[in-house]
Formats: sequence, structure tokens, C-alpha cells
Amino acid sequence: MSVPFSQVPLTARVTPPAFQVSIPQEQLRDLHTLVKLSKMAPPTYENSRPDARFGTTSEWLVETRDKWMNDFDWKACEARINDFPQFTAEIEDIQLHFAALFSEKPDAVPIVLLHGWPGSFLEFLPLLQLFRDEFTPSTLPYHLIVPSLPGYGFSSGPPVDRNYTSHDIARIIDTLMKDLGFESGYVAQGGDIGSRVSRILALDHASCKAAHLNFCSMATAPKGVSDENLTAAEKKGLARRQEFLTSGRAYALEHATRPSTIGHILSSSPLALLAWVGEKFLTWVDEPLPTQTILEFVSLYWLTETFPRAIYPYREQFSVSPDTDPLRYIQKPLGFSSFPVELFPVPKSWIETTGNLVFWREHQRGGHFAALEKPQELKADLTEFVEQIWGSIGDK
Repeated sequence: MSVPFSQVPLTARVTPPAFQVSIPQEQLRDLHTLVKLSKMAPPTYENSRPDARFGTTSEWLVETRDKWMNDFDWKACEARINDFPQFTAEIEDIQLHFAALFSEKPDAVPIVLLHGWPGSFLEFLPLLQLFRDEFTPSTLPYHLIVPSLPGYGFSSGPPVDRNYTSHDIARIIDTLMKDLGFESGYVAQGGDIGSRVSRILALDHASCKAAHLNFCSMATAPKGVSDENLTAAEKKGLARRQEFLTSGRAYALEHATRPSTIGHILSSSPLALLAWVGEKFLTWVDEPLPTQTILEFVSLYWLTETFPRAIYPYREQFSVSPDTDPLRYIQKPLGFSSFPVELFPVPKSWIETTGNLVFWREHQRGGHFAALEKPQELKADLTEFVEQIWGSIGDK
């Protein structure tokens, strides 16, 4: 008996093998031992501040380490992951892992959902659950494909003998979508690094017919765009953007300029990884995430050795300075969902300079991990965007 939503379309060029997560018990025991033996830093003025102004506090790290050792059950997380159809695909020199909900409808719209750092395919499981709760395979109006980007999670890492870029990621994702039978058209959705890959897909790959984003990294105002008529919310967003550029991007510069060093450091201690990654899940969200959720993401990174394999895209973004070249204009339909506690909240007038913006929605709550924090809102936006644009671009 087939698993619901797991039937690859008949038009697919390949039959990807099914995949299930199964971390050996010995590896889980090793993680527990390393967490237990990890040494805490001595008390300092900086790590004792309750406002976490200078980063992860000792209080949070101690409490979360205790939960990791005593209350966290990776196998429960594993079971939840395996409740969704998952596959692997061999593309060039990458074994690409992806979760998916496949529709039986012949006119279902293919959508590829792309995460970033320190995210993973786990970000989109709440969104997939909402679609699965609402539809059956025969009524689902979309094919929903959630890859682990190369180097992340259960996908293999990029080659070690040559440079690898976001354009390489986009090519792999485009090949996956075409191999699954979607050469005539699909939509890309992404946040963080996934937004960059989605932009490249829309710009450089004919099969990608449109892009919906919830992140746009713009360090400076576009030329010729006035800030005189900004709303109060937009002004607040720009202030948050400036705060991030002033005091929040040190991690990114380290990723970009010394990825080997930080990769070695965070591969040596799960507690170090928890401090580095956990900080982002604490400060980049609008409302606090459950500790269980943070530990699932960090455990996935540790158990799959994701961190050192996954930070290569930062070398592109910060190759010279954060003031990167203007974004190439997307002629295809562009949708954007704006959440107020994003790292780079920028005004609609700025986004309009980056593409053919046909859908815009500004939300009152939500942060950087939109699919994880606000899956209902992102689902509604994505559905409305696709319904708005697909009739005029599908199969063209």
C-alpha cells in the first residue's frame, strides 16, 4: 500500500528512492556523552546579562543543555519527520534529500520550498502539515517539494575540490524539479539563503515561472528611491535592519571570511554548536520558540555534520562588503511576504526595484523563520500568489 502523497507524477523522468531518517543509537549515545562532558564558560559580565545583549547567556545554555541530556528525545523527532514522504535524488555529484507532498491532480502547481541557514527542511514541516490536513492526494492543488540544500541535513555536501556557489545550488534544484516532471513550470519560494536561490531560479532557469520570497538582503537604499513617504512600520523595519548591520552580522562575516576555522570549532563540541545556532533561534524570531524545536534543529545539524558543510554561500554575500551589487531585476512574477521581525525588513518601494512585484503582504507578527513561526500566514500568502499568477504563466 502506497504512503499518501508519495506517488511521483507519471511525467517524472526519474523514480527517486524513498528515504527515512534513522540515526544509529550509538551516534545518539555519543551525542549525549559529548553534551554531558562539554565544559561551560566561566561567569562573565557579558554572559550573565539577562537581556542577552552580548549573545547567548550562561543561564539559557545551562538550562537547554540539561534538557538536551534529560528530556530531549531525538527518536520522537525522527518519527515526526518520517511521517512525511521523503526521497533522495542523485544529481551531478550531489545526493539530494527532499521531503514532498505529491498531488494526484493533473493540473497541480509544483512549488519548491527552499530554506536557509541555520534552518533546514524541518522549517517547512508545519506548512506541509497544514496542506496535508486540508487536502487529500486527489484534491491537493500543489506538488510541494522541500529539498535539503546541498550540505544541509541528509543531502551530501558540496565538492571539496572546487568552489561551489548559489548558482550551483539553483542548477541542482532546477534539475530536481525537471526530473520530477515539472519542466513545463514551477514556482520557487524561499527565505534567507533560499530566497537567493529562488531569485537565481527565476532569473536564470526557464522552468521556474515565478518566485515568492520572505527575505531580501539589501544593505543600502536603491538609487532614486525616496524614503519620504515610508509608513511607521517601514521606518521601524529599517531601524531593525540598521541594528542588525551594526551589531548582528558578526557571525556572517566569520562564516564568510573564516569558514574553515568556525567549521572546525563548531564540529568539536555540540554545546558550542548549541550556543552559536541557538542564539539565532532566540533572537531572530518574533515570539519564543519551544526549546524542543531549537534542540531538534541543533541536533539535526550535529548528527548530520551540517554546519561546516553548509556555510559556503556566505562567501558570496560578503566577498567584499555587505553592500553587495544591486539585485538583478526579476521580470517574472514576484511575490513577497513581509514579516516585521525579519533581519532585513525593507520597504515595499525597495522590493519593487528588484522585480515584477505583483503580490505584497505585510504582516503584523512574525520573524526570520516564517514557515516555522507563521505557517498559516505563509500558506495563505503563497496560495493567493500562485492562484493570482499561475493561470497566465503555467505551461508557457
